[in-house]
Amino acid sequence: MEQTTPMVVDSHCHLDFDSLAADRTGVLARARNANIGRILTICTKISQFQNVLDITLEDERIFCSIGVHPHEADLEGIQDANVLIDETDNPKVVGIGETGLDYFYEHSHREAQRANFLAHIEAARKTQLPLIVHARDADTDTMEILAAEHEKGSFPGVIHCFTGSRALAEKAIDLGLYVSFSGIITFKNAADLRDIARDLPEERILVETDAPYLAPMPHRGKTNEPAFVIHTAKCLAEVRGVSEDHIHRVTTDNFFRLFNKVTRPGD
Repeated sequence: MEQTTPMVVDSHCHLDFDSLAADRTGVLARARNANIGRILTICTKISQFQNVLDITLEDERIFCSIGVHPHEADLEGIQDANVLIDETDNPKVVGIGETGLDYFYEHSHREAQRANFLAHIEAARKTQLPLIVHARDADTDTMEILAAEHEKGSFPGVIHCFTGSRALAEKAIDLGLYVSFSGIITFKNAADLRDIARDLPEERILVETDAPYLAPMPHRGKTNEPAFVIHTAKCLAEVRGVSEDHIHRVTTDNFFRLFNKVTRPGD
């Protein structure tokens, strides 16, 4: 039977992490049943990039990024953007990151995080592949770096799993970036975040799981997985006063506009 419900995209997850890898066949089957048409699995360590890339070969819906998470900047931080750029000829590698700043946990020194972030920005600028930005408790520095680097030459990108201030969201939009919302917007204590999600231009919003973390209601506390992105999309539709089908179409179109190396089903 022909599919009438618009597909949804999980624009950010971690299929290589143990809690998803243990049942990846089931995870992908449930995603297919939920009409998740594309899945972007994110690299967090260069030492794990080949494993992440290999996962994309398991299913035509899966694509990946290459990058080093700020938590790993002390041990695996990138200084030379060419380390990233050299891997981007592969058609399955469609983004740079995730990268950025995390001042909440500070698993790596801030100087290392910053240097790593700058190398990723250079790679995004040179390849014009989207920069996938992690920003936690670091709004001011994130805005300053993105704005200063944008002056050197534009680059596409997205603030993923957005939990920041309205100022950060608006600065991202001003710089031509996108903002992605996770299951956090379904949490009871996330009213301020829902207000931001309500107000941003619809042509700049994405949805994601960040699986295996941050499962949305009604699955909070469980291992998150790509199929659950539909609950985030439902919440986003509710706060914006539009239909779920509309949010599915908008966020999917936005995904393909931003991650323009990703093929649409049927292409």
